[in-house]
Amino acid sequence: MKLIVGLGNPGKEYENTRHNVGFMVVDNFLKSNNIYGEKRKFDGIYLKANINGHEVMFLKPQKYMNLSGEVVRKYVDFFKIDISDVLIINDDLDLELGSIKLKYKGSSGGHNGLKNIELNLGTNEYKRFKVGISNDKRMDTKDYVLGKFSDDEMKIVNKVLDISKNVLDDFLNIDFEKVMSKYN
Repeated sequence: MKLIVGLGNPGKEYENTRHNVGFMVVDNFLKSNNIYGEKRKFDGIYLKANINGHEVMFLKPQKYMNLSGEVVRKYVDFFKIDISDVLIINDDLDLELGSIKLKYKGSSGGHNGLKNIELNLGTNEYKRFKVGISNDKRMDTKDYVLGKFSDDEMKIVNKVLDISKNVLDDFLNIDFEKVMSKYN
């Protein structure tokens, strides 16, 4: 089983914020594929589906970003998911808005969700799908990532969401090395 985790913060006040782009990618993929039936367990909203013969679980942790790893760990353990089958979707301040990057492993880059995932999984060797949100150095980082996208930014985000559907389809169907080559 593959586990696709979209990172974000729970609650209405965080909807459409830069930090919640992981939730947005997951929600968009599920909606575009007419996949419904989310459930709750272990501080997460999840949905299991069979897509083109692949058993897949989508997860949106419902603890705050800096505790996402605690939720991911519970799902990995309970459903016996191999770390090599985990894909984490997160926002990235170091990438321009509208850009994406796929990685096998790496540092957290200061991202508190990734730090907590690394801590709880005991490794930094898990697949990442990074979505660029740019960085406004004139603002405090916390205020920036928790800020909502402007209308103009949402036009760019919507293009990324369209591309993201293809990225996730490819993640399920072809070798990750080829997925990285195709989109990076």
